[in-house]
Amino acid sequence: MTRDTLPEPRALRLASYNICKCIGLDFRRQPRRTLNVLNDLGADIVLLQEADRRLPPRPAALPHFVLNEAGWKIVDLGGAGSLGWHGNAVIWRGADITETAKSHIALPGLEPRGAVRVDFSTPMGPLRVIGAHLGLVASYRHRQLQHIDRETADLPQMPTVLAGDFNDWSRQPVLDRLLPRMRFLPQRPSFPSPSPLGALDRIVLGPGLRALKHGVHAARPAHIASDHLPVWADLAFDP
Repeated sequence: MTRDTLPEPRALRLASYNICKCIGLDFRRQPRRTLNVLNDLGADIVLLQEADRRLPPRPAALPHFVLNEAGWKIVDLGGAGSLGWHGNAVIWRGADITETAKSHIALPGLEPRGAVRVDFSTPMGPLRVIGAHLGLVASYRHRQLQHIDRETADLPQMPTVLAGDFNDWSRQPVLDRLLPRMRFLPQRPSFPSPSPLGALDRIVLGPGLRALKHGVHAARPAHIASDHLPVWADLAFDP
């Protein structure tokens, strides 16, 4: 980890990473290579996409014991043997962070898609994280974001961050207009990993949060571990 990518003091680092079922660009499934990328991020909380294998019973692509041995804790989102739900998983580490609530959010669309919501207690206060992997069709992506907004509107208010693989190639703030209560961090290309062109992976902040800095993690072996690079943000809580 370089000096530029070290976490900010007194900040919570959150990351999002589509791990592509731990299959790298060399077509090899290497969970421990994926783990190396996760460890290098220096993140406190990570939202994962494509964390389970494709076919039922959808076993974890990144085995639980591999994460546990490295000190990562896993939010139990249901599904025997799976790491997450609809491929979305949430992991964290640190004794001063605890999980307080969680739920699934079924998303509309032709493809089977879903999002997950986890509330945490952190040293800086309560934090809600929502992880999502949106659809390939623009009209469904728009409906899915609006659905997430509606499904979370009546929950107890707390600082909220939404992150994941949004599958959107537009350089215009099209998605931004769909979440007027939240703020998209500026785009950083994260796909394809060897030479990123598209900002498919995004982080969105609700009221009460600000990013001290944010970026894309491109250090080896991230360039080959997945077709996506991880994105991260160092979050501070506004008074």
